[in-house]
Amino acid sequence: MCKILMIVVVLFMAACNSAKKGTLGSTSKYTIENLERMDAEDLSKNYPDANIQEGTDMFEEGTDERPFTILYPGTENELHITWQNKARTNIHDLRYSNKGKWKSETGVDIGTTYEQLNKMNGKKISFYGFGWDYSGAVDWNEGKLEKSGLRVFLTPKGETSNKFYGDKIIEASQEEIDALDMVVGAIVINYAI
Repeated sequence: MCKILMIVVVLFMAACNSAKKGTLGSTSKYTIENLERMDAEDLSKNYPDANIQEGTDMFEEGTDERPFTILYPGTENELHITWQNKARTNIHDLRYSNKGKWKSETGVDIGTTYEQLNKMNGKKISFYGFGWDYSGAVDWNEGKLEKSGLRVFLTPKGETSNKFYGDKIIEASQEEIDALDMVVGAIVINYAI
């Protein structure tokens, strides 16, 4: 009995150590929140089929140069990762905009409607205008999703007018919002403090 208990303890410790190093099980492989602790080496181990591409580019409206990694480039599972450091050991943010395998544990997904976001948030959301770097950015207004770490960007499927463009919170009637027929078009999780 003591030997069995010792084996269970050793297996448990090995599993915990594996999780600390960024190894994922198959059930959580495409949950984006689970990538937070990973570095570039962990990504290579967990996603050997991802055709990983790396480089450096300008972000934050061209004001911040950071290294980046792209998993599954050119596919529905494309995921962009920017790093806080050149060694690629600390993730700055993750972003995706295709309805592939990536999911958020919050339930928010690419294609989630404006109405669904309001229900999930438990409080009416606000959104910024379109046609700029943070086009359609959602403000959770201190709802349930405020502390989720998700930055969500809406995309209109309906027709838009000049009223809905620019770096400003949009003020619109419910009829105007319904006519925009908005869905989540991009999801970002920012880990930089």
